[in-house]
Amino acid sequence: LMIDTILYKNKHYPKFQTRGNAAQFAIPYALHVCKGEGVDIGCSKVEWAFPGARPIDLNFNDNYDAYNLPYDKNSLDYIFSSHCLEHLPNWVEALDYWTSKLKKEGTLFLYIPHYSQEYWRPWNNKKHIHCFTGEEIVDYLNSSGYKKVFKSMPDLNNSIMITAEKNNE
Repeated sequence: LMIDTILYKNKHYPKFQTRGNAAQFAIPYALHVCKGEGVDIGCSKVEWAFPGARPIDLNFNDNYDAYNLPYDKNSLDYIFSSHCLEHLPNWVEALDYWTSKLKKEGTLFLYIPHYSQEYWRPWNNKKHIHCFTGEEIVDYLNSSGYKKVFKSMPDLNNSIMITAEKNNE
């Protein structure tokens, strides 16, 4: 066998997509744009966190989560988040809050599952509340004071990277 797969609705998907640590596929790119002091929101395990970032996750029992970060407004150089946004009850509220924590010209880096992966759609995977094509995130960022907004195509992990730079205080 070249790769272990799961069969879902008559389609094969890589089995590793069911095991977490999706960030491993985005980190090499993120290392080029996430510099300075930052957080990794939703990393699940400390060892899966973006290198140099403060890991933030409900699993850590430290009272911090996506809606409660231990930082002042306009204080972070970057926020990295991989496969977290689809779990949050209100992704717009979360992104508004994250935006408030970024410095001007701070980087927001999102790695999110793409709609093309049927297994991850909320009606198939009850852990997910949302599914994205990325266009809705790009629209949000463009209307929320970001510049240099970039969105990748779906990768072999059926996920997309979206990066943006905060343009206001």
